[in-house]
Amino acid sequence: MPKLTIDGREVEVEAGTSILQAAEVLGIEIPRFCYHERLAIAGNCRMCMVEVANSPKPVASCGMPVAEGMVVRTDTPVVTKARRGALEFLLINHPLDCPICDQGGECDLQDETMAYGFDRGRYAENKRAVADKNFGPLVRTTMTRCIHCTRCIRFVTEVAGVPELGATGRGEDMEVGTYVEKALSSELSGNIIDLCPVGALTSKPYAFTARSWELKKTESVDVLDAVGAAIRVDTRGNQVMRILPRVNDEVNEEWLSDKSRFACDALVRQRLDRPYVRRDGKLTEASWNEAFSAIADRLKTVPGERIAAIAGDLACVESMLALKDLMTRLGAIHLDGRQDGTKLSGPRCSYLFNSGIAGIDQADALLLIGSDARKEAPVLNARIRKRWLRGGFAVASVGPRVDLTYRHDYLGDDPSVLGAIADGSHPFAAKLAAAKHPMLIIGQGALIRADGAVLLGLARKIAEASGMVGAEWNGFNVLHTAAARVGALDLGFLPATGGRDVAGILDGAEKGDIDVVYLLGADEIDTARLGKSFVIYQGHHGDAGAHRADVILPGAAYTEKNATYVNTEGRVQRTRLAVFPPGDAKEDWTVIRALSEVLGQKLPYDTLAELRGRLVEANSLFAAVDRVEPAGWGPFGTEGTPMRDPLVSPIENFYMTDAISRASKTMAECTATFVGCAHQRSGTHG
Repeated sequence: MPKLTIDGREVEVEAGTSILQAAEVLGIEIPRFCYHERLAIAGNCRMCMVEVANSPKPVASCGMPVAEGMVVRTDTPVVTKARRGALEFLLINHPLDCPICDQGGECDLQDETMAYGFDRGRYAENKRAVADKNFGPLVRTTMTRCIHCTRCIRFVTEVAGVPELGATGRGEDMEVGTYVEKALSSELSGNIIDLCPVGALTSKPYAFTARSWELKKTESVDVLDAVGAAIRVDTRGNQVMRILPRVNDEVNEEWLSDKSRFACDALVRQRLDRPYVRRDGKLTEASWNEAFSAIADRLKTVPGERIAAIAGDLACVESMLALKDLMTRLGAIHLDGRQDGTKLSGPRCSYLFNSGIAGIDQADALLLIGSDARKEAPVLNARIRKRWLRGGFAVASVGPRVDLTYRHDYLGDDPSVLGAIADGSHPFAAKLAAAKHPMLIIGQGALIRADGAVLLGLARKIAEASGMVGAEWNGFNVLHTAAARVGALDLGFLPATGGRDVAGILDGAEKGDIDVVYLLGADEIDTARLGKSFVIYQGHHGDAGAHRADVILPGAAYTEKNATYVNTEGRVQRTRLAVFPPGDAKEDWTVIRALSEVLGQKLPYDTLAELRGRLVEANSLFAAVDRVEPAGWGPFGTEGTPMRDPLVSPIENFYMTDAISRASKTMAECTATFVGCAHQRSGTHG
């Protein structure tokens, strides 16, 4: 490892480290615009100049690797003059837009100009003007501000894997834009807003709505998919203004999907902000006492075996535990937290992403089963692409034929291929067996089928036959699409002995065998099959479940409560209350606790701390916050022959998968732009 001296301080770093990175180890800040630690080095801006002993001129520190005995100075008059000159060139054409620019207050160019800028402009010629580009409904462009750092181009090409951005022209005529005028089609396009060091790329939905210094910032986690990305919720008053990613190398690095970033406008639309009771066929406003009384009156004569409960995709663990405890006290055995009907109920290893999301970096072979990871978990898919770019990574897919943004062997959509891989007769079985860290990812496209348990068993056989499971490595991974799913399975929010699952509950309600159904934010079911049953809906948006309900209990969205979720890898995570629920809406567990008292089945916890104590009592894993506890291997899945039906993705429209995103105006625009256009091109939409 080479040793070098920076500003009189000696440091030892790994070979290949750049001078800029070595300076960061010492806490020495070197200004930059084009450099980003997760992107390839470009060396465009020349702001990171330093002096190196025996070098005839200043050196760009981002692209210069360290060498043994190197002596570097970052604070000499020569360096200051070089940086000032580079910044002056960058500002030649930059407009004086700071008072109206959405980047104001969090702009790298503003900060560096304060440190290195000249006190007046010396450029008397006409400034260059560049026409704005249309990048779609999410990213607003003001391209005259662009300083050609190319961060956006490198991100879209390298990380997102959708090479639609580039630079055309030379010198002063150079412009950044799409090669053919079109909207950016990546599910990660919003990240270029964070990457842009000036105000050239800003959020279109957020434009001209708030200033950064007006916002209160709350650290939380995203629940619009099962990855559990670290986010920051920015609020003004009692409104969520925007959602940004936080750095978490174990989960999302520093990226966030467009749905998670932009669907927050729905948090003020179509909200349930007061209780409702159906009277004479119409839902009418009611008080909490009236709503609880209506439920109590209906439940008086209903035996427990005719009561059922279904937990939805966005339900938190606390509310599911409270509902489970209440249902148990009422004698109900028909509980299910698998709204999509996934055939998962075995040991914990059978429903986790066992290698961990960060474990993708170690894998050297991957088999995807019934999964379109790009739509189901864009951030996780970007991590697979990152590993693929390093090379030595064989990828194959059995399932829908889709563009995953990386090359892979498409093995078809016939589930019988899995049997051939399991018995070693398929060529890809040899690649898995030869790999040191083989991995498979089975998605909900395989597990929600009628033969999902059979496909799960075949996946287990593949894992065991290829040496995928061992003391140091477990490459068997389940990719969930719902934030509530792993928490429900860990909690045991499942049918008791003799109880019905979701399909059985709907069948029973349709036939008149189930009299009362409690929907905890469950909207992805066929509500028409609830028959004449009395439906209690607890949730935060007026979605499908609320339309069918006989009583509506308004709950809190994930930005409005301190709640626990478990992501697809089994990591226990906590959201934080950023704003209060609107109107009369309450945190979900408190609603169930209050209802239990009216029903004469008072639950034994009055505070969140007491409820979380009960949570740990139910499963000790909930005490390990932000940690992944390894799961022991055991038998799961069933024997049998899979059906011949092709494997398909469970997600047709990435932009609308839950009650929040369906209420979002921005997601509706994305659906019209991307999904509608795709249907028109394929001829499936008139």
